[in-house]
Amino acid sequence: MHFVDAKGILTGGKGHYGMNIYRGCSHGCIYCDSRSKCYQFTHAFEDIEVKQNAPELLEQALKSKRQKAMIGTGSMSDPYMHCEEQLGLTRKCLEIISKYGFGAAVQTKSDRILRDIDLLEEINRKAKCVVQITLTTYDEKLCGILEPNVCKTRRRIEVLEAMRERGIPTVVWMTPILPFINDTEENIRAILEACGRVKVKGIICFDMGLTLREGDREYYYAALDRHFPGLKEKYIRTYGNAYEVSSPNREPLMRLFRMFCREHGMMYKPDECFNYMGTLPDRFEQMTFLDL
Repeated sequence: MHFVDAKGILTGGKGHYGMNIYRGCSHGCIYCDSRSKCYQFTHAFEDIEVKQNAPELLEQALKSKRQKAMIGTGSMSDPYMHCEEQLGLTRKCLEIISKYGFGAAVQTKSDRILRDIDLLEEINRKAKCVVQITLTTYDEKLCGILEPNVCKTRRRIEVLEAMRERGIPTVVWMTPILPFINDTEENIRAILEACGRVKVKGIICFDMGLTLREGDREYYYAALDRHFPGLKEKYIRTYGNAYEVSSPNREPLMRLFRMFCREHGMMYKPDECFNYMGTLPDRFEQMTFLDL
C-alpha cells in the first residue's frame, strides 16, 4: 500500500454523500468491476492507495454542514480490507460521522466490520446506519474461489445476524451472479432463505448476471482459465465482448428472487433500496430543521 494526501473526501450532495477512504482492494474477487480501466487506476489494484488525511478532511467537511445527511462508503473499495486492521481510518471516520450526527451506509464483504459494531449502533441511535453485505455464493468452497481473500458467506450471514441483534438495519447485495458458475436455483434459494432468517430490510439484485469491461474482463477470464478450464471460451462464444452478461437462467431466477422478497416483506427494487439507504428518517430531518 501507499499513502496520499487527498484534496477532498466527500462526493455527491443533496442529502447523500459518498466516501472512499481506500482505492484498490486486497480481497481478490475474480469479478471485481473496480478493476475496469475506466476508473483510471495509476497503480496496481492490490497496491492500496490510502487517503491518510481522510479523517481530517471529513471533519472539516461535516463541521461546516448545517443539514445532516447519509454518508455512504464501500461502493468502489471495501472500507474493511486487511490494511484497515492496522490503520483504523474507517473507524476514525465513523467516529466523526457519529460526532456530528450524520448517518452512515456501509458496504463490505468483511467481518472486520464487527470491530466497529458499537459505533454503528451509536450512529443508528443518533441518526441512521445501514450495513450492506455482499452475498453471491452459498457454497463455501466455490465462495473461496470467487472471493478468495475475505470471509466466507456463512460468516457474512453471522455479521448480518449480529447487526440485527443490535437493531442495525441491513441490506444484501446479491450480485454479481456469474453465468454457468453460481446461477443456480439452489444457490439463489439458499442465499434468499439466509436473508429471510436474519431479516434483512432489502436485497439488491439488478439482474442475474455480471458486467464485464476492459480491465475487469481480462482479469475475470484469466481466473476462469485457472479455475474453470474451457469456460472462458464458452463466455466468448455466448457473449462476445458484451458489457452486460446475463445468465441463461435469469428469468426463472429473477422470478424466484422477486417472489421471495414480496412474500417476506423485503425491498427488492434497486431504487427503493437506494432511497432507503440514502435517506435519513423523517423524524430526524424534522428535528434538524427545527434546530436551524
